[in-house]
Amino acid sequence: MTTPLESLIASGTKLWLDSIDPQLVAENKALGATGATSNPIIVSGILGSGQFDDEMAGLMGEGLDDEAVAWEMTNRLVKRAQDEFAEIHANTNGNDGYVSFELDPLLEDTSCTLSVEEKAAKYVELGKQWAAGHTNRMIKVPGTPGGLAALEELAAAGVTLNVTLLFSQRQYEIARENVWKGAKRRDSLDGFKSVYSIFVSRIDVYTKKQVPDLSEAAQGEVGIVNAKRLWQSNNQFWADKNLPLQQEIIFASTGTKDPADSPDKYVAALAGSDIQTNPPGTNTAVQALGGKTFTRQVDQLPSPEVLADIDAKVDFAKLEEVLMEEGLAKFADPQKGLLKLIGEKRAALQNA
Repeated sequence: MTTPLESLIASGTKLWLDSIDPQLVAENKALGATGATSNPIIVSGILGSGQFDDEMAGLMGEGLDDEAVAWEMTNRLVKRAQDEFAEIHANTNGNDGYVSFELDPLLEDTSCTLSVEEKAAKYVELGKQWAAGHTNRMIKVPGTPGGLAALEELAAAGVTLNVTLLFSQRQYEIARENVWKGAKRRDSLDGFKSVYSIFVSRIDVYTKKQVPDLSEAAQGEVGIVNAKRLWQSNNQFWADKNLPLQQEIIFASTGTKDPADSPDKYVAALAGSDIQTNPPGTNTAVQALGGKTFTRQVDQLPSPEVLADIDAKVDFAKLEEVLMEEGLAKFADPQKGLLKLIGEKRAALQNA
């Protein structure tokens, strides 16, 4: 019998895992996952488990400070996941099988005094550094002013990009235009691949709190409608470019936040195309649905009445502003937590 995730993949969706934990990568690859993403929360959880204490102790013994240990361990964990998906990358000629590596979130911390131009220059420097020598690594750059300003140079340099923390049409269009400008500066477009991570469920958390007068039919649908519209826009833009590889939307933040929602709410609604980066818990919950079969829904929008209600009541400029502020805190704070964890590990290992 076909499992729910097998039917999701059969519908046309690429399934990526929102984790680089070695055990979870192996388990989800067996379920059909063909790529993965990482972030400081994920890395912190892996390193906090204790399974890599000896490796960290070795790096500390070599004289690496806490920040250097954090980045070297992140690099190693991402590389291990890359190795798991390398064959898929080769078999798809570079259209799949990637693992995303997130650049320094502390560039977006409120304490960072760098200008937009200086942040962009730092993103370019770090992107080139962490991409060097890797064939199936994507570099994650946030849809902030500094991140967006770095995209052209990174794309021109041949870096494979995952533009993340995107909530609005405005952000997406700037990201896409800057990436394409850079790509056209390359000698060849044969290996050009880019993805755009649209966050979904966080939008519905926002509208429930900030736009309570949405109709019952529209409330809880804004994240899905927004993602589908951006998917349509992305398809339309790249349709006439005749590129060897797909430039895709990643549907991110697909785990449900409302306990009343079925765990497959976003998985089902966005099935049929491009990429879903599902948390491990979401994949487990979806598989537990048993005979559930997913079909293509990504190109199906709700009724004109629901769309009109959303367009009349949701201020997407305000939505972007609020969610980016929240998102940047969730972006930077985990990196601080990771550094704190490594400091505690160092102290514990020294006292052992």
